[in-house]
This record gives sequence, structure tokens and C-alpha cells, in this order.
Amino acid sequence: MATINPYGKNIIKVETQLAGKTLTLEVNRVGFRTSASVLVTYGETVVLGTAMVSKKSVSGMDYFPLSIDYEEKFYASGKISGSRFVKREGRPSDEAILIGRLIDRPIRPLFPKGYRQEVQTVATVLSMDPTFRPDMVAMIAASAALSLTGAPFDGPVAGLRVALVDGEFKAFASAEERENSDLDLVVAGIASGITMVEAGANEVSEDVVADALTWAYEAYQPAIAAQLELAEKVGVVALAYELILPDEAIQKAVDAWVEGKLGEDLRLPYPERNELVSTLRDQFHAATAERVGAEDYKALRAEYDEAFTSALHSDVRKGIVEHKLRPDGRQLDEIRPLSSEVGVLPRTHGSSIFTRGITQGLNIVTLAPLSYSQMVDSMEQNDYLRRYMHHYNAPGYTVGEVRRLSGPGRREIGHGYLAERAIIPVLPTEEEFPYAIRSVTEIMSQNGSTSMAATCSSVLALMDAGVPLKAPVSGIAMGLMLDGDTPYVLTDIADAEDFAGDMDFKVTGTAKGITAIQMDMKVHGLPLDILRQALTASKPGRAFILKSMLETLAQPREKLSKYAPRIEKIKINPDKIGAVIGKGGETINRITSETGAQIDIKEDGLITVAAVDAAAIEKALNWIRGLTEEPEVGTIYEGKVVSIKDFGAFINIMPGIDGMVHISELSHDRVGQVSDVLTEGQIVKARLIGIDDRGRLSLSLKDV
Repeated sequence: MATINPYGKNIIKVETQLAGKTLTLEVNRVGFRTSASVLVTYGETVVLGTAMVSKKSVSGMDYFPLSIDYEEKFYASGKISGSRFVKREGRPSDEAILIGRLIDRPIRPLFPKGYRQEVQTVATVLSMDPTFRPDMVAMIAASAALSLTGAPFDGPVAGLRVALVDGEFKAFASAEERENSDLDLVVAGIASGITMVEAGANEVSEDVVADALTWAYEAYQPAIAAQLELAEKVGVVALAYELILPDEAIQKAVDAWVEGKLGEDLRLPYPERNELVSTLRDQFHAATAERVGAEDYKALRAEYDEAFTSALHSDVRKGIVEHKLRPDGRQLDEIRPLSSEVGVLPRTHGSSIFTRGITQGLNIVTLAPLSYSQMVDSMEQNDYLRRYMHHYNAPGYTVGEVRRLSGPGRREIGHGYLAERAIIPVLPTEEEFPYAIRSVTEIMSQNGSTSMAATCSSVLALMDAGVPLKAPVSGIAMGLMLDGDTPYVLTDIADAEDFAGDMDFKVTGTAKGITAIQMDMKVHGLPLDILRQALTASKPGRAFILKSMLETLAQPREKLSKYAPRIEKIKINPDKIGAVIGKGGETINRITSETGAQIDIKEDGLITVAAVDAAAIEKALNWIRGLTEEPEVGTIYEGKVVSIKDFGAFINIMPGIDGMVHISELSHDRVGQVSDVLTEGQIVKARLIGIDDRGRLSLSLKDV
């Protein structure tokens, strides 16, 4: 007998096997007042996907008001937030925002153009199996809920996060497996093709990534089938809706006005093209207002403007498909003019400017001791330190707009994360370079591919700062125009091609291989062979940009900026950490106060000492060595005589460590009394000549 909920509806359940485990989708169990809600269970992970659809279109809006959020709940993993002051979940973490974007990107293009009804989807993690990340389960939950609303959603969508484990592709890999994998790839799409790709990689080849796309596409199909089965069992009723599109008569009038004004006359380099488009738009609105009448035109201006934009996009596509020429006159594989410079800011630790066309990024690198690493409080794992931080800013002036300054939005966080992910594989280890590193990209001007400008400018600034990167990284944004089944792949896309095109595909990597990917499709799924073609086409573009960068700065500088802190490291026996810290921190506080150096201690015994003054570092290091060094036979130590006996004397050679020098070891000549040679408090040099099985030290003053 079916279980009944309080509303008298049967609980409907669908099960399938996905990547070796049972995936369960349930409706009518919770969320009774939503447009649709689905409870998705995979292993011990449970995610609630809810969707709400407004009944009417939002008037006066020129975009689709869709919001997709991912909710982390610390209780899901049996945790209370590690923050000392905040225990309740508040503003989403950067990680939650990035996962929300990850779910949004394959879903948003699947609604029809002109749809203006407000849609909200929330994926809430209620229980989390710690052996894998819950993000792909959340994507399935969000998609399943949307599929049941009756809204014009051309899904369902499913996705998998793929790792490379022992040479084989694996979904739902453990944290340890992902850590050791050369590939961390998210692939999402519909039954007929892929709509979104995102990856971090350790210099892997284009062929490996393409093979992983094929594997993931085939592997996520059961989750698509399960959602379709659920929708059939529920009996989804399609909702009535109205698309807000330019009137056909308006579009025809716009097309007639722009005829002869676009095409060849508009194929100009940026920014001249942008200025001409702006002038044409103003002329168009003025002419149309005069023809229609100023008062009547007020209500129709937005519709005419959208039709004008549509005509521009059609012209861009026509130029590429018919003439193999892009809006600024470039060939399909031609890169905009490049330039770069380093060391542009005198007081920063590293800086650079990278310019591609009129897209420009200024990057600033700051170095600090490891204690300045960011502590991240995560639902998925214990608190961890983020040593490398990339932040991206793009104010309104970068696109010629007046815009109120505010905190970073989802786009800024996403672009910063992509650039950060691109560089992490080539960073030196903490042992090689014991610094926390903050890289900030201030976008100066935007005309497409700013996240790739952020990547390139960051690499140059890091090398300017003297960070010993394993290899330099470059990045490029690729585009795609589909004419029927014929793909036209574009290298280094600008805004006009991005807005009019069918794909935005960003790839970063070294000369050896790929380090990061972000791919978004505006069409309803792309065949795998086209994706492989786009991947392959990106490689020469990356190489061309990397060559230009290395002409500016061929390798990391050998010396740090004089304004950067100097950091030296010493590795001690972890059992000796207590000796350095002292009771209640007394010893380490005394070292820092008397030397002026900053000291950081890690659990494995790595100690870093930072100061601008090299003498302060050396003083602190010698102090630490004195506290932690193990006595070594044959070494000469300088120590103080602490007591004199008839048979010899005791000398303190290290903090807390005394050795005994027998009277026979005081001199090559006969010594009658120890006091004839030594006095208490005297500073002498003595050689360690032996350590017995009880740990007692024997010293000698002979031959010293």
C-alpha cells in the first residue's frame, strides 16, 4: 500500500542505479506548498530540491528572472560551525555560491527566449555522506523539481563530477581520491548532449579531457531517465505562459532600418566598433521616435531596443557563417592584439598589466607568512587553510556604466575562482615557498574574456613577485557558432561574439597541458565531437598568448621585492614543538618580542620565521635551533659551567641539556683539581665525545 501524506496524495518514488549506487527520487513526502519538490537520496546523502514558478510574467524586465541557490546545512554532516561567534548559517559561503552557479549554468539555457515568469529553485543538503561531494545530487534535485512544475523547461538535466583514479574515470570519488587525481571534472547536460563543463586539472592533455566528457555523458544518462520516469508518474501539467519577444512587425521595421548600415561598414576594431554601434543605436531610436511619435514610442522603446540587439546578433552570425569574418574584421582563429608589462606598482610585492584588445587586467600580488592563510569553515570537511587566494573585481566603469559599488557578486566570485583554479597546479609547495599568497585582479576594461585576462595577469604578477611557479599558465576564451550541423569555432571571443554565439569556452594551461576549463552552452546540448574539436582548437591559441607573456617576463624573478617579508624555514622534530611554544606560549612570545620576527608552527614540525630584517630572522632561528637541536657527537658547543665536582664539571650546552666533562678531559696535561681550570659561570667551548645508553653526555675540552 502506498504511503499517504497529510494532503492525501500518494508518495511517488523512482529508483535507478547511478555510478554503482542507488539513486532515489521521491515526491509528495515534503514541501507540500511548493510548485514542485523532490527529495533525492544517494547513499547517505539527501538533498531537497524545491521549485517555485510565479503565475504571471514580470513586466518591464529584459531578462529571465531565474534564481538557483545551493544551501549548505552544517547539521547535514553532523557539524556545528567552527566560527567562534556565528553558529547559524548566514550568507552563503563562496563554495556554496560556486555550486549554485554550477547548477544554474546547465539549466538556464533550457528555458525559451522571452520567458519572463519568475522562477526560484533551491537545493538544500539535509544529510551528507562524507565519502563524496553532494553537489551533483543537488543538481539532480534542482532539475527534477523544475521538471515537475510544468514550466517550459527543456530538461531534465543531470551531471557528474569525474576524477581520474588509477588511470580510470570515476564519479563520486572520495576527497582523498580527488586530492590525488590529476583531473576534477564536472560534466552536465541533457539526454541529447552536454550543456556545461567545468574542470581543474594537473596539466592533462586535451584527449584525456575529451575522453572524460564522453565517459561522463554516458554515465549520467540513468539520472536523466529517472527524472523522465518520475515526471510521467506524476503526470505533469504544462503551465500556460507568454513569451515576451519583439513583435514581428517591429523586428521587420528594425531590420529594414539597419539594412546597409551593418555588414562591412560595422567590421571595425574595438573600441571603434562599440562606439559606432552605440551611435547607430541612438540614431535608430531618434529616427523611430520621430516616425512613431514620441509619446507612443515611450511604451515601445524597450521592445524596439531588443529588436535592434537581435539584428546586431544576426549580423554577427551572418558575417562569420557567410564570410568567415568576425565583427572586428578578424579571422576565425585570430587573436586580438596583445601587450603586457610587469612591475608597474612600486610598493606592491608583484604587479602586472595584461591587455588583449581592449580587455585589460591589472593584477597585484601580496606575500605574507603562512599564518595569513584563510581559514575556511566548510560543511563538507573539517576547517582547512586556503593558502592561495585570487580575488576578482570589475566595477561599472570597466564597461562604461555608472554602477553603485558593492561587494563581489556571483560572477566576480566565479571568475576569481576560475583564475585561482588555473594556477593552483603550478604553485610551489609550502616547503619550497612558505608564503600565503593573495592575487587580486582589478579589471580595467571589459570586452570579453576578462577571466582569462585575470589568469594571464596573475601569472605575470606572481613571477614579478618572485613566486617560483613550476610552469607559466595562459588562458583563452573560445566561441562557437552553429549553422545547422556546421560548427564555426572562434578563437579569443569578444563581447559581440559571446552575446550572439552558441558557446563560451574558457581553457587555461601550461605548455604541457590543461589546468582549468569552464564551458557554457547556449544551445540545448552539444555533440561530443564538436566539444573535442573546440578543445583541440584552443591549444595553439594558448601557446600564442603564452609566448607573448614570456617575452615580457621569461621566468620568476630571483629576488623578492624589498617590501616583501623575508621568510626562512626550519624543520624540527614534532616532539620538540612544545619546547618552542613553552608553557602557556611563554617561550614563543618571548622570541617574537625580543627579535621582532613572526613565527608560525605547523603540526609536522615545519617552522617559518618572517621579518623584513634578515638579522631578526637569524636571531630567532638560532634561538629555535638552541631549543630544538639534538646533541650530536663530534660537535663543538659553547656552554656555561653550571657546577664543579671533584671528578669533573657539568656544562650546559643547550637549553635544558647538560654534559659532564671528566677531569681527565680538561687538558692534555695533568690536572690536580677541576677548580684549577674551571669556575662556575665560566663560558667555555667543549666537544661532545659520547652519549651513553642512558642518554648521558660526555664532553671534552681537549683539542678545542
